[in-house]
Amino acid sequence: MWINLVIWQNLLPWNNVIDEMKIAVQAAHEAGNVILEIYARDFEVEFKADDSPLTEADRAAHEIIVAQLASTPYPVLSEESKAIPFEVRKEWDRFWLVDPIDGTKEFIRKNGEFTVNIALIEQGRPILGVVLVPVTSVFYLGDDVGAFKAERGIHYTSLDGLLQSIDSGCEALERISVSGTVSGLLKMVASKSHCNEQTLAFIAQAERVYGASERVSSGSSIKLCMVAEGVADFYPRVAPTCEWDTAAAQAVVDAAGGSVFIYNSEVDAHQYVTSNKSLDKVAYNKADVLNPYFIVSGLHQYNT
Repeated sequence: MWINLVIWQNLLPWNNVIDEMKIAVQAAHEAGNVILEIYARDFEVEFKADDSPLTEADRAAHEIIVAQLASTPYPVLSEESKAIPFEVRKEWDRFWLVDPIDGTKEFIRKNGEFTVNIALIEQGRPILGVVLVPVTSVFYLGDDVGAFKAERGIHYTSLDGLLQSIDSGCEALERISVSGTVSGLLKMVASKSHCNEQTLAFIAQAERVYGASERVSSGSSIKLCMVAEGVADFYPRVAPTCEWDTAAAQAVVDAAGGSVFIYNSEVDAHQYVTSNKSLDKVAYNKADVLNPYFIVSGLHQYNT
């Protein structure tokens, strides 16, 4: 009877966003702890075929996250997974998309600007995202309930406390939202490593529309989260990224009222507003895991 009960329970549909969020948060937290242990000492750096760096922290975080997510019925695609053919992936209605460390270059430089990213993708759209900044123990969370920021020592003191807050509807956490309109200087976040001519051209165009801008920079998916919490109005990314680099933070941006639009050089800066339904958004589980170039917008309508 007990065996039959266990089998029956395992066949039940899994559709509890709170449980999914808690599992993703716990996985990110445990991965973050191991990452910080390695971060605090010397470590070796290898290079993949595409010359991107790889460390033992990437591998260790990957293994922890995959093991945690195995308790759910969804497959996992991680940057550090073996390549999974699109013929297999295209059958996935829901799956976890993971970047164990986004910003490995920042990890190697030891500037703290790297993140752990876990997203749940449903039919090409990120419906849940967890972004952890291990060095500061700051979580960014996004799902259909909303977008939240959780700082250790302010919103939570332990993993158990954070999980209890999620259970109670995140009431103890900071609800975040995009800026909505430009207030004072236009706030523009740009990549430290990929601020190319096209990016500068978009910034110049936006300045002609909205006035002078104040530029802030950061590494990894923190940049998308800065738009989600209203610290920045725009984040133009006219440079390569992969799906796992952006999915979790895009879920946070979406939940905070922002949008991650596919970049089109023929679209004027003032058209990249969340109220513009004619622009395509970045989607996931494509045959090619490379993202299109994109613009992250926290503005709801054009204003001067």
